[in-house]
Amino acid sequence: MEPTDHVCLCYRVELGKVCRYLQRENPPVASLISECLDAGTGCGWCVPSLEELHRQHQAGEPLTIEGTPAEYASGRQAYKKDKRGD
Repeated sequence: MEPTDHVCLCYRVELGKVCRYLQRENPPVASLISECLDAGTGCGWCVPSLEELHRQHQAGEPLTIEGTPAEYASGRQAYKKDKRGD
């Protein structure tokens, strides 16, 4: 995904904003990423991605999410459908 693609689809938080937050604030735990425009506090779909970004940051690896924005968004739709029990 590109820096302008949304990681948190509920609050439209871009990957680049999360990456800059991680670099600037260096949070000790992934849950503090929620301070970045409430990322991860909506439906919960993006939490595993935010945790992975935090892991990458802590390991000094490039911050990235694999796949396309469309693949990411379709995964969220499946997640929300499963969560509702449809």
